[in-house]
Amino acid sequence: MTHPRRAAVLGGNRTPFARQFGAYAEAANQDMLTAAIEGLVARHGLAGERLGEVVAGAVIKHSRDFNLTREAVLGSSLSPTTPAYDITQACGTGLEAAILVANKIALGQIESGIAGGADSASDAPVVVTESLRRKLLRLNRAKTSAERVKAALAFRPTDVGVSVPANTEPRTGLSMGDHMALTAAQWGITREAQDELALASHVNLAAAYERGFFDDLITPYLGLTVDQNLRPGSTLDKLGSLRPVFGKGEGATMTAGNSTPLTDGASAVLLGSQEWADAHGLTPLAWFVDGETAAVDYVGGDEGLLMAPSYAVPRLLARQGLRLQDFDFYEIHEAFAATVLSTLAAWEDDDFCRDRLGLDAPLGAIDRSRLNVAGSSLAAGHPFAATGGRIVATLAKLLHEKGSGSRGLISICAAGGQGVVAILEAA
Repeated sequence: MTHPRRAAVLGGNRTPFARQFGAYAEAANQDMLTAAIEGLVARHGLAGERLGEVVAGAVIKHSRDFNLTREAVLGSSLSPTTPAYDITQACGTGLEAAILVANKIALGQIESGIAGGADSASDAPVVVTESLRRKLLRLNRAKTSAERVKAALAFRPTDVGVSVPANTEPRTGLSMGDHMALTAAQWGITREAQDELALASHVNLAAAYERGFFDDLITPYLGLTVDQNLRPGSTLDKLGSLRPVFGKGEGATMTAGNSTPLTDGASAVLLGSQEWADAHGLTPLAWFVDGETAAVDYVGGDEGLLMAPSYAVPRLLARQGLRLQDFDFYEIHEAFAATVLSTLAAWEDDDFCRDRLGLDAPLGAIDRSRLNVAGSSLAAGHPFAATGGRIVATLAKLLHEKGSGSRGLISICAAGGQGVVAILEAA
């Protein structure tokens, strides 16, 4: 193999997404990821098949999940000779997994693979305090009775406590919502615009369910058949009645309605070469064209935590010789409504595009009627590592419906000031 070949998106599957402590309160990451993979296997007749590899991950993991993806494969109907490994790039995990699998297919290293992710905000690992942990380890390695007594006597009531994972950036101490509130204020994103975007997400997701769009993309799980966060009857009045939960003072604009809720769920996407698809009687939905990642300095610099996709997309466009307007669909992850709106505002801003992106002219506006047309994270929810797989599968099917020549752009922000973006084209 001397020339890269095309990698196809052949299908996707996910669980309906559940709100934290909802239907999946007792489900672990491995349970959900296994269910997502098993649904994909069943839908595409892959039982007993040895795939090139399975790549997935979870942002919030127990120590027992050190080999999460491999364990999920062993629990599925795939051949146990299918290799698998974990990756983590915060909320970009699922899309980064798809880039890895697509690149290996393009290079001829593998013929097929599955990319995905799972996350549970309900089954979060609870750990003891650092002082208690160190004293427990000291007690565990004590060899004599005297050493064990000495180690036991070192325990103090103040050592007792637990630490639960928080949605907080370790280098700033601010939550992701607090960071986004600062960026929203910087870009002048209004409450009204955020609520309108949130409402559109619910309307579009409900319409997609209504027309059966998700019939071959979702497998019911633990009693759920649709995303638990979906509010088909939501209105601007209802969204407008919610109190801000991020930001301070009268200028606070971000509410529980225009921010994604903590969510549980898993997703998986099947990719393969044209030859492998033909041999298995599968029709490619879309080609995985290219991907790009970026990171920004949100600690010592003055860039917003979730603005990295604003930098990744122009690099990807330049490499592919495309304009921002050359797309039929835009899948911009709705971590918060303000994230999408700030990103779009940055691409339209002369100073930002000149001074920060080094461009001669702004990237410009997009046709908003092409944005997240089947709903996105505000309505569906956002199990961190599962969002990439949800979006890749959704966009691939949208492009397949649109027909040959259509093209879609994916943009996902991630914790740590990172962003992962990609381009798909209809097959």
